[in-house]
Amino acid sequence: MGKPLAITRTDYRADELRALASKIRDGAVVRRLLALAFVLDGRPRSEAADQTGMDRQTLRDWVHRYNDMGIAGLKSGHGPGKPPLLSEAQMAELKATVLQGPDLAQHGVVRWRCIDLRAEVSRRYAVDVNERTIGKWLRKMGLTRLQPRPFHPKKDEAAQATFKKTSRAW
Repeated sequence: MGKPLAITRTDYRADELRALASKIRDGAVVRRLLALAFVLDGRPRSEAADQTGMDRQTLRDWVHRYNDMGIAGLKSGHGPGKPPLLSEAQMAELKATVLQGPDLAQHGVVRWRCIDLRAEVSRRYAVDVNERTIGKWLRKMGLTRLQPRPFHPKKDEAAQATFKKTSRAW
């Protein structure tokens, strides 16, 4: 049998931990609070761990986290995640590129599509991403991947207005 656990933090008694557990919505934190309540009641570590569905060593680790950080230490931690593929400066440059629009001579397209932006990101930053990632980046920048309908560069507004006035459909 293991050495008895010592809960050094005296913020709550066992009944107060149970009352607090009834108000918390995170199931994992509730289990940990109940295990701590069992330990405060004087039950052995193995029995308290079995009652709450965890291993003795896991309960010991949670007791140490509770002693160090209190109830906030009982929440499951998440890592920082995968680092972004483009820096903030590169994302700002990409947004400016999207807002400026493509140059037909340089880029070979009249409007940006996700597949075109993907090729541009690959060319500029040597980063290969999926088209869906480009769409997510656009949404994150406050843009949309939907594009306005292209128009002919030589269109004549006056001729269109005249046609509307003389056409039967209008």
